[in-house]
Amino acid sequence: MALNIVIMAAGKGTRMKSALPKVLHKLAGRSLLQHVLDCTEPLAASQRIVITGHGAAQVESAVAASGAAFVRQEPQLGTGHAIQQTVPVLPESGTTLILNGDVPLIRTETARRLAEACDGRALVLLTIDLADPTGYGRIVRAGGQPDGAVQAIVEHKDASPEQRLIREGYTGMMAAPTALLKRWVMALSNNNAQGEYYLTDIVAMAVAEGVPVLGVKAPNETEVLGVNSPLQLADLERRYQRQQAEGLMEAGVRLADPARFDVRGTLRCGQDVEIDVNCIFEGQVSLGDGVRIGANCVIRNASIAAGARIHEFTHIDGESAGASVGEGALIGPFARLRPGAQLGAEVHIGNFVEVKNSTLARGAKANHLAYLGDATVGERVNYGAGSITANYDGANKHRTEIGNDVHVGSNCVLVAPVKLGAGATIGGGSTITKDVAEGELSVARGKQVGISGWQRPVKKR
Repeated sequence: MALNIVIMAAGKGTRMKSALPKVLHKLAGRSLLQHVLDCTEPLAASQRIVITGHGAAQVESAVAASGAAFVRQEPQLGTGHAIQQTVPVLPESGTTLILNGDVPLIRTETARRLAEACDGRALVLLTIDLADPTGYGRIVRAGGQPDGAVQAIVEHKDASPEQRLIREGYTGMMAAPTALLKRWVMALSNNNAQGEYYLTDIVAMAVAEGVPVLGVKAPNETEVLGVNSPLQLADLERRYQRQQAEGLMEAGVRLADPARFDVRGTLRCGQDVEIDVNCIFEGQVSLGDGVRIGANCVIRNASIAAGARIHEFTHIDGESAGASVGEGALIGPFARLRPGAQLGAEVHIGNFVEVKNSTLARGAKANHLAYLGDATVGERVNYGAGSITANYDGANKHRTEIGNDVHVGSNCVLVAPVKLGAGATIGGGSTITKDVAEGELSVARGKQVGISGWQRPVKKR
């Protein structure tokens, strides 16, 4: 049976106190709306329709890659009015699943349960029992019994004092036979305290027609909580991160403190991984067996091989090019790896060393205060403190090649394009502008810039 998914994302969210449309605020690195779209992707719906309104063009542009269709609700006259805008694009058969774009942690399994319970014949409401259901529409059941037939949903603003004592609330999500849904929403009126068209009024219509109305309870509160303020957004962020932390710990990852841990993308971990406090993982990150991550690290779009140690305060950002750290490598503290940094096994990158678009082979070391950009570094190279590759001439980038077993002294400048042959030694304080042959010693200072081989410094007269 065909499944249509409608996501309501037209609200302004005035309590967010932001010009950004509410559904575009970020949770764990993705917009609230993107979370919902990602949840529905596995459901293989015939179509997904996003209802936009406030900041419509911005919202549509932000999630255009999802392949969803868009309809606009202008002005915003309630949830029923929102669904009315979808009537021209919905088919005459199948099931329509209605979700909220500001309820980001709804799970695919829960959405599927709603659609399957509907089966094109029943109106199915997702409900939740809450200690404080303030703001939620109340589920009114026959005889006031918990298992009684659903008779109506009463919005909080319109509920009587007795009805407000009901703890079972409506989450704003439902599934309905598409043909019936279209007919019901077009029959809605706005005769209520707010002068709005309430989608919840279709419950009474279904009851009057003898259509089964079912209440499916959500497994937990977290996945049905909406975002209407910065406080609620922060609360959901911590709930989400706690879920990620618990999932990793159940798989064997040792977190020093699950309350001080953030995943804003996908984190894959091997066995025997340890992660200290205040670490942030963004994009696609993989940690091999036995990896140790020190406190206060930020790692984005990177692959870290087995046995590597990332010391405290290290920043790794692979961006689209990615970054990789080889087996048994030691990185940091206070190191920075930028896009294209490809480090081999047992490489050492120490404090205040930056590596960008460079390959370092097994055992190469840059232990402190150095820069390697657009460089190819051979095995067992020792790169001295304060040394840099001058890879940019103001118009173009150039590459530096450093052969195996090269020793670069402290405070050197390697002006690309330049090649240092295997086993060469660069004296401290040198500025190298010409290639250095294998095994050569080059000291290039002052007037001797570019001269290879050992020469006495020129005495000043």
